[in-house]
Amino acid sequence: MKNKSSIQVAIFLIFLIFSVIIIFASTDNTTNTSKKQNVINNRSSNNTFYILASQENEPLEEIVQKYARSKGYKVEFEYQGTLEIMNTLNTSSSNYDAVWLSNSIWGYMLNSSVSLSNSKCTSINPVIFGIKKSKAQELGFVGKDVYTKDLLNAISDKKLKFSMSNPSTTNSGASAYLGLVSTLAGNPEVLTSEILDSEALREEIKTLFTGLERSSGSEDFLEELFLNGDYEAVVAYESSIININKQLEAKGKETLYAIYPIDGVSISDAPFAYINNKNENKKEIFESIQKYILSDEGQKLLQNKGKRTWYGGINLNADKTVFNPEWGIDTTKYISPTKYPSAEVIKQALNLYQTELRKPVHVVFCLDYSGSMAGEGIQELRSAMEYILTEKAASDYIQFSYKDKIDIIPFASNVKAVWNTTNGSETDILLAKINNERATGSTALYPAAIKALEILKDEDNNTYNTSVILMTDGLANVGTFADLNNYYKSINKNIPIYSIMFGSANQRQLQDIANLSNAKVFDGKTNLVEAFKEVRGYN
Repeated sequence: MKNKSSIQVAIFLIFLIFSVIIIFASTDNTTNTSKKQNVINNRSSNNTFYILASQENEPLEEIVQKYARSKGYKVEFEYQGTLEIMNTLNTSSSNYDAVWLSNSIWGYMLNSSVSLSNSKCTSINPVIFGIKKSKAQELGFVGKDVYTKDLLNAISDKKLKFSMSNPSTTNSGASAYLGLVSTLAGNPEVLTSEILDSEALREEIKTLFTGLERSSGSEDFLEELFLNGDYEAVVAYESSIININKQLEAKGKETLYAIYPIDGVSISDAPFAYINNKNENKKEIFESIQKYILSDEGQKLLQNKGKRTWYGGINLNADKTVFNPEWGIDTTKYISPTKYPSAEVIKQALNLYQTELRKPVHVVFCLDYSGSMAGEGIQELRSAMEYILTEKAASDYIQFSYKDKIDIIPFASNVKAVWNTTNGSETDILLAKINNERATGSTALYPAAIKALEILKDEDNNTYNTSVILMTDGLANVGTFADLNNYYKSINKNIPIYSIMFGSANQRQLQDIANLSNAKVFDGKTNLVEAFKEVRGYN
């Protein structure tokens, strides 16, 4: 009887243990989601003030946080790309108490369900050309009135190349693009769909973008990209050009000269707005923070960051150590702002850029099919590539066009194959091969990257922008970084090699590759599709 009792107890304990394991196993799959949801659900009831901000406003956070601490407020910032913010607010605006946009135009693209109020401009930031001063002098741009057509002619004559943030994913890129379209169209009262249909206008814009040397998916990386590379011009915020010049000057390098086309310059006004979730305490915090930003002290601190806080366009007393006339920064002349079109025309223009007007790309994806990718990893990879290579990407203005070239290199213990298309809108065969490939073997990351460079090294960079995108979930254990380093330097081409980390990928290995090619590493461990979406903004 004792033995029977012992057996029953043992069975009960085993059942209990298995029950606990099952509970934890089922919980494990939803732990992160549940925790995140709990945090979100608690936001409206806790005392933390949540600000969703455009990435370019990150340098201003310290100003707000210092003031918030003095008042005993707990403030948390979350940064996203400008167009990403639109999607976030349209789906979950109740998770935030305020939004600090880069430009008022994006507020018009929000759903009517998003309740914004008390939106006020906090600063003015022109989007302009910054050209190395020697090149600006060579082109006859120093000390003279420059029109957009003058820049277009220099690019058309292959005398000027530039880098800029991607119009499909960033405010500075989109604002610059919309401004250039408007000025090349003759500054109409309103930019319309009919004007965008003009074949002559489209050809001019295509010509303009033939001069695009590198594209960045964010404003902060554009600065980093320019400082680490050897480029002659950049299209960026005036504040970015000021920041770049400060760093160039500190290193004893040639600075940029600011060019403000007199027929029109895009302006960003950085509105700070309250998201009305019917919480009076949060509203009081918002009003206090906004009042401080707009106070004399707050505005002076923004000026120190290179932001204009005068709204008539002219300030004869601007701090010359920040707004340096030697850099072409001119606060003594009125800037003629370009007019932004309606939300529908903006959407049309962005789609037109992505499908017709931008410089085509030739991109090589190197995809990890090593054994560790088997199961869930391979499914996530297939889902990510299905998004990127189909019209699904059009919802984020990052779809490939018929002018783009795409190569896919699956790798494991070696380079397994090379699949390609010369028409980026015809990807069904590529997707079928991606879905049929199986995961097995080691991780030949370096040989795959070298193969990608072999494909791209002879591409005409006047016609295509080239890039490599590596995706791996583990430690590269076939070939060496030295092999890749030697080959990269031997071809003497400016081809960025971006990487997406997944699983147990070695960040140090990927960062070394990014440093070699003036590129960037993206984290796909939480969401691989989002990582692929992000990296598409950089090529």
